[in-house]
Amino acid sequence: MKCPYCGDTESKVIDSRDVGDGVRRRRQCLKCGARFTTYERLQPRNLFIIKKDDRREEFNRDKLLSGIRKACEKRPLPTGTIDKLIDNIETEIYRLGKAEIPSSVIGDMVIKKLEELDHIAYIRFASVYREFTDISTLKQAVDTLIDTGAGAPLAGQLPLLSQEELSSLGQHRRRRK
Repeated sequence: MKCPYCGDTESKVIDSRDVGDGVRRRRQCLKCGARFTTYERLQPRNLFIIKKDDRREEFNRDKLLSGIRKACEKRPLPTGTIDKLIDNIETEIYRLGKAEIPSSVIGDMVIKKLEELDHIAYIRFASVYREFTDISTLKQAVDTLIDTGAGAPLAGQLPLLSQEELSSLGQHRRRRK
């Protein structure tokens, strides 16, 4: 293991702990004495994602992380929530035990998890994933969240619509029926 401070390759392990699907190790460089942390995770066999245009691409955790981070940007989520979400999705993917998985399966997993985690992040991700082409499709997705009761704000979040907007929306719908 190379020291991030001096570049020396000799270090000793001070502490090891299991974390999720890997091991966290505290190390100390034998040359400069600096301490640093490393994480070890089992490298599963190659997994390929079948894209919408039938191309095959190797599964890339960082690409998934990037997409979810964009959707969750500036949202009041506790530290580590996104990493835990990615870990859960990655574990689910590998539990399927397949060598190739359609990208839609992964997209559906992300959509489901984001809907439970943060409604705004869910709408952001869904707008790209489901390729909303106009405002009415976006409105339909928000209405579906509200109709299923998922529109109620999660702990620590602002509602999708104000109480006044929800009331007028309810009255408008009753008049249409």
